[in-house]
Amino acid sequence: MFKDGFIHDVVVRDLKKYSDPRGWLIEVFREDEIDLRYRPVMEYISMTGPGIARGPHEHYEQADFFAFLGPSRFRIILWDGREKSPSFATRQVVMAGEEEPKTLIIPPGVVHAYQNIGSVMGMVVNMPNRLYAGRGRKDKVDEIRHELDPQSKYIIDDVS
Repeated sequence: MFKDGFIHDVVVRDLKKYSDPRGWLIEVFREDEIDLRYRPVMEYISMTGPGIARGPHEHYEQADFFAFLGPSRFRIILWDGREKSPSFATRQVVMAGEEEPKTLIIPPGVVHAYQNIGSVMGMVVNMPNRLYAGRGRKDKVDEIRHELDPQSKYIIDDVS
């Protein structure tokens, strides 16, 4: 159903880790390196256990701006279900985490999931361009949760 490839409008950026005897530093976000339409308005951090997947889901209007920095390693799976996209029906898989830190900007309409494929708890930072549930948390949450649909065509297990 989906062909493997790159999804139009998804931005994957390798991050440089600057290490010294004190530890390390990574620049995750710079205003001069991101399209204004993806500028973050909030940030949250989640921890995901080994073997656990989050998603697949998508957003109507929100773009997610994920940072996978470690610890652990993640497999991120993206599916382009946007019928007017040049990469419609494409699946993209990205590996990221402690040894290969990356950011991903996932535009609205691109279904996404990630799975901790490491052996320790893994941290994920997200800096979306919309407030969760709107200002004051009074609006409807902007997401379609495909993981709740037993007939979903967005399957995590079939990705090697």
